[in-house]
Amino acid sequence: MKKYVPPLVMLIIFETAAVTLWLTKDNIFYLFNFSYIGISISLGLFLFIKKYRYARRVTQLLVGLYMLVYLGFISGENMQIEGFWYYLFTGVFEAATIHYAVAKIFGPLIFGRGWCGYACWTAMVLDFLPYKVPEKPGKKLGWIRYITFAASFIFVSALFLAHVGNLEKIMFRAFIVGNVLYYAVGIILAFAFKDNRAFCKYICPVTVFLKPMSCFSLLRIKCDKAKCVSCGKCKKVCPMEVDVTDNSRRRKNGTECILCFECVKNCPKDAL
Repeated sequence: MKKYVPPLVMLIIFETAAVTLWLTKDNIFYLFNFSYIGISISLGLFLFIKKYRYARRVTQLLVGLYMLVYLGFISGENMQIEGFWYYLFTGVFEAATIHYAVAKIFGPLIFGRGWCGYACWTAMVLDFLPYKVPEKPGKKLGWIRYITFAASFIFVSALFLAHVGNLEKIMFRAFIVGNVLYYAVGIILAFAFKDNRAFCKYICPVTVFLKPMSCFSLLRIKCDKAKCVSCGKCKKVCPMEVDVTDNSRRRKNGTECILCFECVKNCPKDAL
């Protein structure tokens, strides 16, 4: 039964967040929201344990479509980084600020870049593209993410400084435009670099939050050196080019790991 502990623990974590936010914010929506996400992630982990080939994709679609379609288009919430800045500047701890606090700022201390592997609606689409494993080593273009991060901050700051009206409508339009740009750039980069995750590695501003915290993540892929035969299969199938055979916190591309478990599935000796 030990193998079922991870999905159970993940469900407990999200249910704890769901009940806590429901009671403190006096809003039953948070109970539904975090319960749904927790159940979706736990289901994905359960299916992985059962060796279902598309386990992670199930969770990606369940959470990604919920965030994009229901929260975004139907409820009108900007869950992109611009929405986070917007709520932060208005001093409201709701919607995007809670989402970022749980999933992208403090959450990575527990599950690292798991958001990128199981919940991101941008990656949800990009992972359908043909280049699931990069054909060439990654380029040193990660500095671009800091520019997009700064651009999102400056954009929202300028709106507040200029005292622009109808900010909620502008934020909703920014959500639509932002997603269109993210998908367009992500798809172009995927084909240009022959790497589905090129956008995640070089452009995505959210990784500025995710990477530092994921360095201290409790959940990590670890290698049993006694079983490892150094066949290199784990490195060949990793979409983020992480050296999972190195158990140190400073392993190559360590903060890029999205916990997709492709390395675990392909290890011939069950060393991971």
